[in-house]
Amino acid sequence: MFTAMLKAFGQLFSAGFQWVLLKSIGLTLALFAGLWFGLKTLAESVSLFPWPWLETAVQIVAALGLIAGLVFLIGPVTALFAGLFLDRIAEQVEQRHYPDDPPGRDPPITGSMLTALKFTAVIILVNLLVILLTLLPGINILVFLAGNGYLLGREFFELVGARFLPRGEVKALREANAGKVFVAGIFIAFFAAIPFVNFLVPLFATAFMVHVYKGISRRAGERAPRVSLRT
Repeated sequence: MFTAMLKAFGQLFSAGFQWVLLKSIGLTLALFAGLWFGLKTLAESVSLFPWPWLETAVQIVAALGLIAGLVFLIGPVTALFAGLFLDRIAEQVEQRHYPDDPPGRDPPITGSMLTALKFTAVIILVNLLVILLTLLPGINILVFLAGNGYLLGREFFELVGARFLPRGEVKALREANAGKVFVAGIFIAFFAAIPFVNFLVPLFATAFMVHVYKGISRRAGERAPRVSLRT
């Protein structure tokens, strides 16, 4: 498990990974800039109160609220765009570390979009839990790691496994190795808990889980991937 983590970290800042990250951040900033400009224009064109001082105060409060919201959403939105390229990340890991294995199959574009939306929802849930668990001192860390260890481990394992096996078989393989997948998810959860670094989670977790999947599938007696399943 530690070897898999080190391999994932070692490739995290490679040229291919950086390109995906830069595209994701660039798209995120472009979206936020457009949103900020649109809301600012709307606020300036609508007058809610007859008193200028109150109007100014409301605009300041609204601007601060928008900034707070954008800070909260930067991780999920970056994850949304990064989710469109996760199969490219998995492919690069396979090419570098498993060149003798047949490559995994890429999903259709609709599958990539659904994956991106799914992981955005997961990252939003993780961020909300981080906020809510600050209200539960003493058990918040344990609850966070347990809940997100399961959630993140499951989602990323099935993402990677779907490149090689039908989803039903991936789920069965995950359930048969639930402990290993859960521990892998805890590693990802630690990473996800770090502010302003958690937008790297989709890239790190995908690379990390490729190694975890390969190890599990091979120990299960199934050299991954199985060519007969590729259609």
